Amino acid sequence: MFKDKCLLITGGTGSFGNEVLKRILKMDAGEIRIFSRDEKKQDEMRKKFNNNKIKFYIGDVRDEKSIVRVMKGVDYVFHAAALKQVPSCEFFPMEAFKTNVLGTENVLDCAIAEKVKKVICLSTDKAVYPINSMGISKAMMEKIMLSKSRMLTSKSTILCATRYGNLICSRGSVLPTLIRQILNHKPLTVTQPDMTRYFMTLDEAIELVLFAFKHATQGDIFVQKSPAARIGDLVIALKEVFQCNNPVQEIGIRHGEKMYETLLTNQELLYAEDLGLYYKIPVDTRSLNYMTYNIGVEESINNNSEYNSHNAKRLNISELKELLLKQDEVRKAIEYMRANTIINSSDGKQI
Repeated sequence: MFKDKCLLITGGTGSFGNEVLKRILKMDAGEIRIFSRDEKKQDEMRKKFNNNKIKFYIGDVRDEKSIVRVMKGVDYVFHAAALKQVPSCEFFPMEAFKTNVLGTENVLDCAIAEKVKKVICLSTDKAVYPINSMGISKAMMEKIMLSKSRMLTSKSTILCATRYGNLICSRGSVLPTLIRQILNHKPLTVTQPDMTRYFMTLDEAIELVLFAFKHATQGDIFVQKSPAARIGDLVIALKEVFQCNNPVQEIGIRHGEKMYETLLTNQELLYAEDLGLYYKIPVDTRSLNYMTYNIGVEESINNNSEYNSHNAKRLNISELKELLLKQDEVRKAIEYMRANTIINSSDGKQI
């Protein structure tokens, strides 16, 4: 699919950018452009990958001129640039708006102008029934993509999106924080044990994006049927995996957090196409002529359940442990913990 093509990854120095880059390098792409504001992370990636196919561009999605420069000659775009931390977006909502909303519009406008073949926008479950600034800005990102897609044909730049929940072990997610606390013998901080979240690996997120690149038509949003888990169960599984006795400290729900997340509203679930592993939400192409709206659809919506982390498949402790042990970060942390455990020769106790 990407053989000899030019790809652009906005926000390419993040967790997703690093992982998708590894996958694309195996697909014989012609050129891969990494676009971000962070020169330090770009330098680290340059040394880490050491590949002439990778080109690095300093810029900001808020600055349309810097996008115009990097977009020329591009075939496909992974739009991953975003402000993603819920609490920080709550304190600085206009910054979230500038990056997630205006930045996305800049990327899409430049891609359309340069006749890019396809753009994938990375969204989040927090965009569904949003109650925080991050989720609201991501919901607006989706709406901008959908709005522009309605004005394009199937022969134009294809605009689409993927929507997913927590990426396990991604930067800023709960798991790396808990692992650091375990390694440093600190209490494990939990917002609310009964809180549920979807859990998805970075590999699964990449598979979802690649599926969208292959199958998306104008304005589609793709959602993976992800399993969910209680945060309290995640902590129990972690303690068993690391064989540690760190105390658990409940700190309460943070700014803008929900008790559970939703991947499909009841309205979307009514029209979504079930593709087995994924749902596809096609764009609503109806016009502003309200006479064309379906009569009786309200009853179907009211009787239809949404798809959320409370009613999704729930991972038990055993399944969570299995998932955790598949993560490189977890295995490395366990090895580090074992290597740094000192055995006192006099009494045989671990210290």
